[in-house]
Amino acid sequence: MIANHKIAVVLPAYNAAQTLKRTFDEIPQDIVDDVILTDDASKDATVEMARRLGIPTICHDSNRGYGSNQKTCYTAALARGADIVVMLHPDYQYTPKLVTAMASMIASGEFDVVLASRILGRGALVGGMPVYKYVSNRFLTLFENLIIGQKLSEYHTGYRAWSRAVLEKLPLRNNSDDFVFDNEMLVQAVHFGFRIGEISCPTKYFAEASSINFRRSVVYGLGVLRTSLQFRLQRMGLINSALFADASENRLPVLTEVDIHRLLADGEFAK
Repeated sequence: MIANHKIAVVLPAYNAAQTLKRTFDEIPQDIVDDVILTDDASKDATVEMARRLGIPTICHDSNRGYGSNQKTCYTAALARGADIVVMLHPDYQYTPKLVTAMASMIASGEFDVVLASRILGRGALVGGMPVYKYVSNRFLTLFENLIIGQKLSEYHTGYRAWSRAVLEKLPLRNNSDDFVFDNEMLVQAVHFGFRIGEISCPTKYFAEASSINFRRSVVYGLGVLRTSLQFRLQRMGLINSALFADASENRLPVLTEVDIHRLLADGEFAK
């Protein structure tokens, strides 16, 4: 807990058995009140490892995609009373040691969203980011900053912290279940006027770390361009996109802690 804010770390997992323990061991337990893992029908021993470590675990009954995994993570964290939720990949690509700094930036009241940027500093290429991913990251970020009117160092990090207010406000049900979910969520935060901060974060690329292939990267990149254009057209009053629909039915479902306790006991999260 920081300044009376309950801190939760959510781990959207898929085939993370080899890296989960290293990730979990470095989560700062002195300030983190809750850790939740959602497994997206992994083919390895991710669930067994999570339960061996004592991590509350929810399992998807089938593989639904990275975006759907996050929706489950955030729904569970809110139901268990989190005030600040840090989304951390359990593949050990990002250091869990920054959870305290990221959560503190929100607990201070200065920011609503905090991104751990691989681009601030020299961490990305030094950490082994493929050159084509670095170049595409820089191009897409430049494009988005111009279209959306922000000055972020990158929009594509998988390490993010959110205030409860953000997670309760954004129409996340309307977002993709695929990797572009991350970008849609960040653009929604800009649209609804939330304050975004960044912190420099080293990254590690290695065999066991998750990384989408070139084809999926192209699909993601096209989705990013589409999301940016939707934002601009929405602001110009030319479209009415579901991504920015401010209605309660578009937000995450409101579950009680009893509901989540039942899910954790039963294991499976039915869609």
